[in-house]
Amino acid sequence: MTDVDLTEETIFTWGAPPLKFGAGASDEVGFEMSGYGVKRVLIVTDPGVSAIGAPQRIADNLKRYDIESEIFDGVHVEPTDDSMNKATEYARVQGPWDGFVAVGGGSAIDTAKAINLLTSHPGELMDYINKPIGDAKVPPGALKPLIAIPTTAGTGSESTAMCVLDILSMKVKTGISHWRLRPTLAVIDPLLTMSLPAEVTAASGMDIVCHALESYTARHYTTFDRRKPEERVTYCGSNPVSDLWCEKAMTLLARSFRAAVHEGADNLEARSNMMMAATFAGMGFGNSGVHIPHANAYPIAGMVKDYRPAGYPQDEPMVPHGQSVSLTAPEAFRFSFESAPERHLRAAELMDPRADKLGDPREQLPSVLVRLMRDIGIPNGIGAVGYTEADVPDLVPGTMKQQRLLATCPKTPTEDDIADILTKSVQNW
Repeated sequence: MTDVDLTEETIFTWGAPPLKFGAGASDEVGFEMSGYGVKRVLIVTDPGVSAIGAPQRIADNLKRYDIESEIFDGVHVEPTDDSMNKATEYARVQGPWDGFVAVGGGSAIDTAKAINLLTSHPGELMDYINKPIGDAKVPPGALKPLIAIPTTAGTGSESTAMCVLDILSMKVKTGISHWRLRPTLAVIDPLLTMSLPAEVTAASGMDIVCHALESYTARHYTTFDRRKPEERVTYCGSNPVSDLWCEKAMTLLARSFRAAVHEGADNLEARSNMMMAATFAGMGFGNSGVHIPHANAYPIAGMVKDYRPAGYPQDEPMVPHGQSVSLTAPEAFRFSFESAPERHLRAAELMDPRADKLGDPREQLPSVLVRLMRDIGIPNGIGAVGYTEADVPDLVPGTMKQQRLLATCPKTPTEDDIADILTKSVQNW
């Protein structure tokens, strides 16, 4: 056997759920769920998705296979510890359940993951939430079957092993991350996204962009210290398998993102490509990880003042996740450029093959991003969602709490670096 340097990592891990993809795929959920021998299923969704009738169609489909179901439509858009606890309490009182179906965006899928975990095993949310905020306990055993049916092209939550939420008391976003949370099956039906408003299509699409770019530019798995088997985490750094999915996601985004925003109601091909890009990027970042734009997004969303985005429920202020990750992305990739120049340039070329080559290579990827964000109506920097330079000192600690994400950045940022990135992102153009 060849000698291996046992101080450096030589192993990466990669996982994803089975997929069923295509127009009309959501009409086959009953057949799929019947294969797990379940009799009683909770359908987890939000009021908006419930109103368009998709959860009821799924309930009818389950009934054809003698599976009883109930619809819980109390998911909060951008879930909080409070909303997830209420959903879990509902599931505990109305249970037991043999399985779960999540229908909606990342909020519904992530809430279903938390319900599945907390009704399958003892404990509370904080027991499982990532350190330093929670105790990061490992789920002690298998979870129930969970089929995830996304209705937005964005989070890729249907193919990832994490769920994300706001901790209201701390005004910070965090998550639970473990491979047992990954859905048992992802059923992806582009027909469910045809009526999405342009603003939601744009915001959730920027989440795909950042997933693919952050994963592709993440620290390489071989640069980490060697881990013991029990220490292996979901995010292991960029690796050859994740890279393939990210590259393909970027190619699909280049071809279809603008069309999905501007012609979404009539362009099934663009909608299909965006759903595929979301899932592919999820297969990438769900294993390699994300870094600075996502770490910054958590306090930007968690400390929102009075911003109410068009196309979303207007009852309370919020910065949609896809917007919050994109607002500091141009500046974050300027910062990380020197750690992997060839990666940043390749990503810029995949995202916009026709873009002119700039004299300063560091500006190539940021310029591609800014042009895209302007074309699809993303707010111009954190200033456009209610923050000023004076807010930067309050935002920095929320970013620095996301050490699980920042550890994946190929160039580790200090507090001053994050403050600089946020300050330069008050306005992006």
